[in-house]
Amino acid sequence: MIYPTPRAAILMAAGLPVTLIFAVFFPSLWTLGAAWIAGLVGLLLLDVLLSTSRRNMDFEIDAPGSFYIGETEQVWFKYDYGSGPAPRAPECRLSVNDRFSVKPHHFYGEAANGVLLASFDLKTERRGDGEIERLWTRWQGPLGLVWRQAREELELQIPVVPNTRLVKDKAIEIFSRDSTFGQKIQRERGEGTEFEALTEFVPGMDKRAIDWKHSARHRVLLAKEFRTERNHNIVFALDSGHLMCEPIRGMTKLDWSLNASLMMAYVSLKIGDRIGYFAFDQKPYFYSQPIAGANSFPHLQRLTSSIDYSHNETNYTLGLSQLAQSLKRRTLIVVFTDFVDTTSAELMIENMGRLLRRHIVIFVAFRDEALEKLLQVTPLETDDISRAVIAENLMRERDLVIARLQRMGVHIVDVEASNISNAVLNKYLELKRREAI
Repeated sequence: MIYPTPRAAILMAAGLPVTLIFAVFFPSLWTLGAAWIAGLVGLLLLDVLLSTSRRNMDFEIDAPGSFYIGETEQVWFKYDYGSGPAPRAPECRLSVNDRFSVKPHHFYGEAANGVLLASFDLKTERRGDGEIERLWTRWQGPLGLVWRQAREELELQIPVVPNTRLVKDKAIEIFSRDSTFGQKIQRERGEGTEFEALTEFVPGMDKRAIDWKHSARHRVLLAKEFRTERNHNIVFALDSGHLMCEPIRGMTKLDWSLNASLMMAYVSLKIGDRIGYFAFDQKPYFYSQPIAGANSFPHLQRLTSSIDYSHNETNYTLGLSQLAQSLKRRTLIVVFTDFVDTTSAELMIENMGRLLRRHIVIFVAFRDEALEKLLQVTPLETDDISRAVIAENLMRERDLVIARLQRMGVHIVDVEASNISNAVLNKYLELKRREAI
């Protein structure tokens, strides 16, 4: 597309009064006014001929293969115009879908050495399939009288995945401290549930490990040695309902949950356990069978991109019942969800009790930082007192729900969003050492 610049419009407008004056007062000189317009049109055509055409440019894009949620990545666009005239005053504008936000809104670049470069910072707002839709670029001719505009239909699909960059670093750090635990078959006194061998009892060994039957047969005290079990099934049950879509510190609760689950998954796969995912809102919509092997982590990362945000209310009865039917062996279930009061949590508590009959459950809750801030504010007005009383009642109801779950035998993780990854992993390692799984 080619169209005049503001400079050309001003010059054209400036010629009109001159032409009108000549036509009224000096009719014999009206050709001078016409010559002004004709000359300007000629300059416009000359500017078009001298400017670089889009057909003479090679276009390239440099973008990451995937984006991490909550981070900002830079995308570069390159026009190679070779030895032709440099585009003057180039401008670019990028169009993306709702998974990204773009800065700057307009890019004002400069062409040099046969190349026109443009860069935009894309900040990820939501997980899912991000798309860089199109790029508009325009530049002036050497005389600055015309714009040449090009539109690049990119339609570049880039997945926005949970942030595993920090997850991996932290998981490797933690795993290095626990690398001897669960990684190999070990002979640890008093730990494990799988029989390994019989050995002669010596002072200092756990007396509960004595095998009295074999000791009587061999007429010497023999004790059992056990090995640490592996290949446990672990399933992360993620509530993706409307309460989990609430943003906390730049990310939704669902994204914080996914980061925590992936950190634990990384360590669990290294140890030798099997990891699966289950997601539900008003109904179950995603389930992956538990898989093993450290090489499976990229596959799990891609799977989590299918767990999307929802504005529906969570149906615990349908979701957790379907999860119980899908599990064929004893499993560690890590439930990430949120609730408001005891009324909305009643069905959740009931279905948690059904899961506990066969499985072990870790319940992950987010500390409500907004309510805690209301309790810490010094009341200066009547409204401050009202808000504090309501916040106190909601916090009390929340604590009642967590206390009921603890009495049922559910393992509770109740921390702030920024500490949730470490807390979930520490709870898992604690249960692993206790052989509770």
